[in-house]
Amino acid sequence: MSGAEQTLQPPVRDAPGDRPEALVGEIAARRSLRSQIAKLERDLADTLVTCFAHASVDLAAEIAEPSAPTSAAAPRLLTLRELERQRDDLARRVVQARRRLSERATEHERNRVRLERMLLEPGRHRFQRIANRDLGLGGCGVWAVRPRLGLIGMLAGWWEVKLSSGCP
Repeated sequence: MSGAEQTLQPPVRDAPGDRPEALVGEIAARRSLRSQIAKLERDLADTLVTCFAHASVDLAAEIAEPSAPTSAAAPRLLTLRELERQRDDLARRVVQARRRLSERATEHERNRVRLERMLLEPGRHRFQRIANRDLGLGGCGVWAVRPRLGLIGMLAGWWEVKLSSGCP
């Protein structure tokens, strides 16, 4: 047999009972890490979808941004250390994404309360503006407190809240 013919033969596989304990443990560790990575990827995807549902496209783009890419010359099997690093990186990104989403939700709630106050007492919030995106809403609209009849309304204290018609 020549060397070329030997490489075409399928490799001989050991029966499951013939594997050394270290190999069995490594297989179990790989399986566990892969399932953890899959769960974290689902969690990150769910967080990303939540961002789109709340019209936070800029936050979604920030979350979707992959971490530092790993380059390999050819396909290969990741080592346990590389799998653990990938899992840890995904866990960090999920925590960071949830924190940013929570911060954004808090900011939107604060702005909604501010808009309610503007609607109740426009005279106390003269010339203030709140964009729909700051409320977690889609569109280009902007809520603004303006005098009702221009200069006359400003001098008379007639203020109103108006929603702009949309994008410029």
